[in-house]
Amino acid sequence: MKKTHRVFEISRGGGKHKVNLTLALVGGDVVAIVCGGEKPHVGAISVAIPRPSLRDPKKLSCTSSVFTLIGHKDDEVARPASEEFARELNRVAVVSAGIHVEKASEEDIQKLMRNAKNAVRDAIRILKSKH
Repeated sequence: MKKTHRVFEISRGGGKHKVNLTLALVGGDVVAIVCGGEKPHVGAISVAIPRPSLRDPKKLSCTSSVFTLIGHKDDEVARPASEEFARELNRVAVVSAGIHVEKASEEDIQKLMRNAKNAVRDAIRILKSKH
């Protein structure tokens, strides 16, 4: 069987604030799962497609679309993650996000968001260093 993709795994944070990112390079595209907290799940999916910026065509931007499951707010993780992958790597990026902590406080949410953001940035840094 021929291997057609590479997979990377990154975790940031600990305990109920731990966020896991599984990233697969599928051909020239990026597929990522960002999950964690106490109940990982699929709460939102975002697709971002790189394109020249409308303000400055010399810069890379992206267009994104998001599907959020009813009652979830995981689009707040999925959209920025897919957009950052698309802009930074110039690849189509699909991100599934699902992070849940029961009765999360504002501090819990901020820690989870920070850990998700750090995992995405670390994944991009790793990918850029390999190419």
